[in-house]
Amino acid sequence: MRTFLSILLWIYWTICFNFCLLIVSVLFLLTWPFDRFRKIPNAALKLLAWLILKPVPSWQFEINGDAPQKVQKPTIVMGNHQSFLDIPLLYLLPWNMKWVTKKSMRRIPILGWMITMTGHIPIDRQSLRSFRAMDELVEPVKNGIPGMIFPEGTRSRDGSLQSFKRGGFKIAKEYNFQILPVVVEGGFRAMPRGSWRFKFNNKFVVSILNPVDVTDYDNAEALRTHVRGLIEEELAKIQAEDNP
Repeated sequence: MRTFLSILLWIYWTICFNFCLLIVSVLFLLTWPFDRFRKIPNAALKLLAWLILKPVPSWQFEINGDAPQKVQKPTIVMGNHQSFLDIPLLYLLPWNMKWVTKKSMRRIPILGWMITMTGHIPIDRQSLRSFRAMDELVEPVKNGIPGMIFPEGTRSRDGSLQSFKRGGFKIAKEYNFQILPVVVEGGFRAMPRGSWRFKFNNKFVVSILNPVDVTDYDNAEALRTHVRGLIEEELAKIQAEDNP
């Protein structure tokens, strides 16, 4: 039954992606002369996120601390990465973000086209130029669009928190962008890396912590250690509550 339902969900998702590709394409063509940061096409992906997640009746969602005032200053959002489902989960938040994505995602049909038209920032994490490519995040953040980075760089293979890359913390420290830690739990159980079958009886939790003032830390390394510690502590708390 799980395999059959998973196949049905993938068919449904394929229809949703094609439908939203059409919407994003039209919005991109209509707004590209004046929408410098592709805010309007990007906002359309909230519809895709809703269509991906909400119609599954046995999936439960809990979002805590998503207060809009937390991103009123120039902000880089940083969160742990368990599953592909983390992305639509974070699109449910009440603000749009400029995402840093893996360059390889742009080669995926439909998804890659939408990433390009919505102006997200691809980087090659194996390249020494990736930090310079991340500079493209600076202007959107200065103009009030929060950046979004998964500092682990890739999805966890076992659901646990991995080490954090330095690039985002260097950018935040250099430009005095506050960091907003985000913890996502539940995606690994529902759709672990490397699997195409879903767990349908599942609860997702997104916890938005308080912003971190980067001026309180002497360097990017101290900042990275602190932010990872906050996310690790909150993740352990959520997991303990879900599995008493």
